[in-house]
Amino acid sequence: LDYHKNYAKNLKKLIESSDFPHLLVYGPSGAGKRTRIMCILRELYGSGVDKLRMEHHTFTNPSNKKVNLSTVSSNFHLEVNPSDVGIYDRIVIQELIKSMASTAQLDSGQQKDFKVVVLHEADHLTRDAQHALRRTMEKYISTCRLILSAESTSKIISATRSRCLPIRVSAPSTDEIVEILKILLVEKAIHAH
Repeated sequence: LDYHKNYAKNLKKLIESSDFPHLLVYGPSGAGKRTRIMCILRELYGSGVDKLRMEHHTFTNPSNKKVNLSTVSSNFHLEVNPSDVGIYDRIVIQELIKSMASTAQLDSGQQKDFKVVVLHEADHLTRDAQHALRRTMEKYISTCRLILSAESTSKIISATRSRCLPIRVSAPSTDEIVEILKILLVEKAIHAH
């Protein structure tokens, strides 16, 4: 991470602490939220989080309608965009988190005894889903942590926001981008010779 290095240092301290909270990572599109989240996961679990698999899930809503959703996961985490299923996001969230929280980690030698569920576009969740999420966060805190990713916190209900540590990821400034490009030019020039 070549910009916002103070963020990276603070996140590393947070990860090393024994009390890892639910997180709300927010900022504009393209600012590096996914990159920061993957760095957090790598710090928590090591390179095992890079062994990703795509899974397809089918959920049945109360009126017996089938809802399909794809997720990306490792043995330690699950990434999902529940807004892909529209108004059925509440059912999807509850079922996925319940399933993730109830299965033991395959590699019990890891330092963390919880799994992580990453919810992308959390600011697009319905209010029903957000209320269900709040209850689910409390119920499975011993075995599961959530990382919510959003562009803005304004559409996330306060009950959910208050249960997360907010982490703002702002876009790099023009000066930061120029500095990164200069470093890359020097590195590439060295490797070219």
